[in-house]
Amino acid sequence: MTTLEQKLIAIRRHLHQNPELSNQEFETTAAIRTWLEEADITILDTPLQTGLLAEIQGETDGPIIALRADIDALPIQEESGLPFASTIPGKMHACGHDFHTASILGAAYLLKQKQAELRGTVRFIFQPAEENGGGALQVIETGGLDGIQAIFGMHNKPDLPVGTIGITSGALMASVDGFRIDIEGVGTHAAVPDNGIDPIVTAAHLITALQTIVSRNISSLHNAVISVASIHGGSTWNVIPPSVTLEGTVRTFQEEVRQQIPGHIKRVIEGVAATYGANVSLHWHAGPPPVQNDEALTNLAIQAAQKTGLDVVKPTPSPAGEDFAFYQEKIPGVFVFMGTSGTQEWHHPAFTVDERALLSSAQFFAVLAEKALAKLTSSLGLL
Repeated sequence: MTTLEQKLIAIRRHLHQNPELSNQEFETTAAIRTWLEEADITILDTPLQTGLLAEIQGETDGPIIALRADIDALPIQEESGLPFASTIPGKMHACGHDFHTASILGAAYLLKQKQAELRGTVRFIFQPAEENGGGALQVIETGGLDGIQAIFGMHNKPDLPVGTIGITSGALMASVDGFRIDIEGVGTHAAVPDNGIDPIVTAAHLITALQTIVSRNISSLHNAVISVASIHGGSTWNVIPPSVTLEGTVRTFQEEVRQQIPGHIKRVIEGVAATYGANVSLHWHAGPPPVQNDEALTNLAIQAAQKTGLDVVKPTPSPAGEDFAFYQEKIPGVFVFMGTSGTQEWHHPAFTVDERALLSSAQFFAVLAEKALAKLTSSLGLL
């Protein structure tokens, strides 16, 4: 085991034992700052409350590219049984952001050793608050993308073996939108429902009707999921309540489909509500768009993976979401799935990763950064 690999494992285990939730990553940020300063890597001054940005500038002026890692954990009680399990009750790195952070730090260490050879600048984005979907927007709003021409990131993938990387152009992860539907009826005794307007009956028909949007309004060549995941109404067995609230999520891979669905939902719920005499309102919560990988940069990522000795596979797109997509709305980018031979999927209390993937992940991103700078320098006609 190399010295760098040992260091990355130690970093990952420290982060794993000390998880912090979105926008609370103060100690995590301080630790990352220390590790960067020890390597004499420049840390940028930003207004971010948590998370940080750093840069390695080559001797040659040129383009700026970014490597991004997310740093937050989840409100989950760990059940992995690891000797370095979370020491904080109810908080856990159950999505592998500790792995992401250690990997990108490793890439920074490798690139620092080759600083004089870099044909431009590499910016490292240690992003807060990916889990609540707001961290990428914080980075963008505080100027974190200024001057950057391409961005790269990853998510560990438990169902891919160590030594394997999933890379594809186009859609890789879905958009993540949420909705709340408020149904207003007229409460009454359950024995005399004709004296009121039953929002529970309305809700039941509405939930069923929503499923026809995908089956009858979305092309069979496209993808969409509409799930009602929460229903609240009533407080006892013999009273029809005055209102019911539904909450759910919509996932799509095509932006045009994503834009169509709120209108379809509004039309359906208003029609159902009118049928039963209830009033209804839709509250839409737009989240990250789909992760869409740039084709030219995808080819670079494949070359970097092959040079690193990783086995490149075409991954199955995930209906989960990633706020990395907000960066891709601004600049070209590529997001990859790094194989980690996990025993459980993301967000499981027994989630873990195989640490043998750390060094190869760091090497991949270091090589990718070099290739991206060289490619962009060439396309700009710079020497």
